Formats: sequence, C-alpha cells, structure tokens
Amino acid sequence: MLATIESATVIGVDACRVHVEIDVSNGFPTFQLVGLPDTSIKESRDRVRAAMRNSGYGFPVSRITINLAPGDVRKAGPAFDLPIAVGMLAAMGVVKRTDFTGIVHVGELSLDGSIQPARGVLPIAAEARRNGARALLLPNDNLAEAAVVSGLKLLPVKTLTEAVLRLNQSDAEWPATPAAPSAPLHPCTPAPLHPVADLSDLHGQAFARRALEVAAAGGHNLLMIGPPGAGKTMLARRLAGILPPLSFEESIEATTIHSVAGQLRPGVGLLTERPFRAPHHTISDVALVGGGSTPRPGEVSLAHHGVLFLDEMPEFDRRVLEALRQPIEEGRITVSRALRSVLFPARFVLVAAMNPCPCGYHGDKKRECRCSPPQIARYHNRLSGPLRDRLDLIVEVDAVPISELTDGPEGEPSASVRTRVLAARERQASRSVRARVNANLTGTDLKRVAPLDQAGRRLLERSAERLHLSARAFHRVIRVARTIADLAGVDAVTNEHLGEALQYRFVEKSS
Repeated sequence: MLATIESATVIGVDACRVHVEIDVSNGFPTFQLVGLPDTSIKESRDRVRAAMRNSGYGFPVSRITINLAPGDVRKAGPAFDLPIAVGMLAAMGVVKRTDFTGIVHVGELSLDGSIQPARGVLPIAAEARRNGARALLLPNDNLAEAAVVSGLKLLPVKTLTEAVLRLNQSDAEWPATPAAPSAPLHPCTPAPLHPVADLSDLHGQAFARRALEVAAAGGHNLLMIGPPGAGKTMLARRLAGILPPLSFEESIEATTIHSVAGQLRPGVGLLTERPFRAPHHTISDVALVGGGSTPRPGEVSLAHHGVLFLDEMPEFDRRVLEALRQPIEEGRITVSRALRSVLFPARFVLVAAMNPCPCGYHGDKKRECRCSPPQIARYHNRLSGPLRDRLDLIVEVDAVPISELTDGPEGEPSASVRTRVLAARERQASRSVRARVNANLTGTDLKRVAPLDQAGRRLLERSAERLHLSARAFHRVIRVARTIADLAGVDAVTNEHLGEALQYRFVEKSS
C-alpha cells in the first residue's frame, strides 16, 4: 500500500516542500530510503521502528520503500521521523485517514514514541501557509514559534499515539489551536557577565561612551583600542541595551534564523531582545559566517539585527576576519556548495576590542610596555587595511584612574542614552530612503540626506588627504557625521559634525 505525507525541509533560512512517499509491499523485508537523505534521515529507520513498537503498533515485516520528493533536493535533519512513521501507520491501516492533502507533518521521534522539537518550524509554517496548507502537525514544544503564522491550523502533539489520534479525527473534530505557552523572555545569548548591564555601571570613558551612542544611533561598526581592564568589554556588552527594540519584522527575521540554527528554547515564540553574540577567538570561518555540508547559519547571521562582539580581535585567525568583509558590506552572506547556494541575512553592528600591543600596555603611563616596535606593527597588521576600512568608529579607551572608580560620579544610565538613540533613529526612518539606518546609506543617498557646503567639503578633502582615506572610508565619515547631526536633532551636516566624525579616524592614522 502507498501513502503520501506532506512535510518540509529547510534550505538556508527558507523551507522547501517535501512529499514523503511510503510503500509497504510484500517481498523480502528491507527498508530502503531514497531522495538524497543525509545520515540523520537514514538513521530514522531505527528511531521509527523503536517508536512504533514501543507505542504498541508493531513494525511491518515487509518490503518498505520511502521516497523523499523532489529527488534533486538534499534533505537533512531528523524531522522526517514523524511523517515517515505516519505514512507507515497509514499503509498498515492504523491511521484511518486516506487523504493527507494540506496537512504538513514535522517532528523527531524518540525511541519511546515521544516527539522531540524540530529545527526551522517557523519557516516551515510560513511556507505551509503560502502553499495553502490547512494544518500543521508539529511537536508541542514548537507551538509558540509556529503560532506566529496566522491562518494555519496547528496540531501540537507530544507522542506518536497522540498524532495517530489527531489524524484519525475528522477536520471538524480537531480541537481549537491552543494558545502559545507563556515562557520567560529568551535572550539570544547566554546570561551576560553582569546581571544588569547598564551604562551607569561605568565610570569615566566619556569619549568611548559617546562613540557607543553614535554606533547605536546609526548602526555603525566600532573598534575600541585600550589596555586590559579599561572597560572595553563592559562597553560592548551594554550596546544592546541602548539599541531600539526589535520591530515585528525584525523579530520574525531574527527568530527564523535562530529557529533554523536550533537556538530557540522549547516554548519560546518570537525573540523580544536584540541578539548579542560574542564568539571566542578560536572560532572557525565556517562557524562565524555559516556553512557546512548542509549549510547552517553562523554567528554573523545569529547576530542579525543585533550585535556581534569580537573581543581581542587580532587574536582571531586572519582567514576568519577576512570572511567578515561581505556581511559587513552587504548585510548578508552567500554560502556556495556543489548542489546549491544559500543566502543568510547578516545585518549586525560589529563591535570589536583589541589591546594597543601584544602585552597590552603600549602608551600606558604606569606600566612599561615590553613589546618591540616590530612586534607592535605585526600585531596591528593582523587587521588588514580592507577590514579596517569597514570600521566606522575607531576609538582609544584609556584606563580609568582608581580614584575615579571609587569617588567619581555615576555614569549616565542606559535609559537616557536610549532615548536619544530612539530620537535619532526616528529621524532616519522619516527620510524617504531605503536604508533603515545611516550606516547603510548609499553614495546617492548621502548626496541627498547629507549634502555638504563648501566649507565642509574643504575640511573633508584636507582630512582625507592627511589621513589617506579611501573612497569607502570617505563615505563612512559622512555617514557618521549624518548620525551625529541626527543625535543633535538638526537637518544640516556642519563642520562640527564632520570634525567629530573625523576624530574617530585619527586613531587609525596613529596606529
């Protein structure tokens, strides 16, 4: 007997419909799986057999052939366990339903018949809705993310027995879609180093705090250079707290990526906080930008609409850092493999930190630097010119005197800074350009939203010659100046704004 069950697989961050065809016929007992399955799908034979037996259904001693159509698309992941089991039970007559059209099935089976959460349920639900599906049979733990998609009947199940019960009911007998379970807010990263990451915890560092505010207001990339313990990491971890809240569209995009990567905890629906990713410097280029035999999103995509923090940036492998060029410039990363290419979104704010030299105390007034000039030069050269060119703000972060730590005034809280950032973002949104933030303005957009008067052009031309700015860096200075003007609440970009923007390039010249 032949049964056809609808399912889906995830390619990149998009879902692709898959028809699971199960044929149970007489002949020598075999279990043949075709249709470009990966190893995790091939192993479903043992999971499905144990789950069916432990659920009391037995397992047919027959010739079993399973085809995953279309046959030219590689499928990955254990989420085909449930549709395979349902198809076999339908072929055995346990599932009475004969027409599965419009019902998408997804879920991984445990040996005891319970159904485990699957990756990529959100894009699968969206694809099912676009293709006119009427119902989605899914693991109960994935209900919250699937509930984001409206107009689709959700049938959450915890066990294979419960799945059989639902499918043996008529459509009219299906219970109403349950409300998504309430769950605590899910930060996109492990708990930060400090329970309350507020800028008021920081003393001093007025210049670095200002650079952080400019970076948040315009979505600019930031590099901080300073000795150990100066507060670079504390500043970086507080950037997400002054960024605007996620819009619904941004939340959908970020949640989809985390769903595909398996980063959503059970019971979690839409992400409500901007992602903050801080990979270790031993990370590989594939883990950073995405890839693998079955391409998965990397850290740059998991930081989409959030912050990517690279601590001790020169300690990262040169090949890893150079892989950042495309996502920084284009806001996406293309991963090409033999069978297909996939596109992962990667629009993030890059915040990096580094020491002034290998020992960390070059230029320190209290500690002597042990590094020779060639060592310092080699250390700085670990960041290539093209990569530095893509950093909008480069600031020095000096060590804070102990007296200021003990007796100095408390820093301005994040809430006050965020108010100014929100006002600047609203000014950017009010302009009739495609870019959401100033960091993404094109050269044509800059001429329209940030025209320079004659004095401003002369200042910028002289500074560009002195600092040896490339065309890319030249435009980045104007973008930063536009953000500074937005923070000031003015329409025109003046010499004052250009002068402050150029301050963030003098460190690049001196290093």
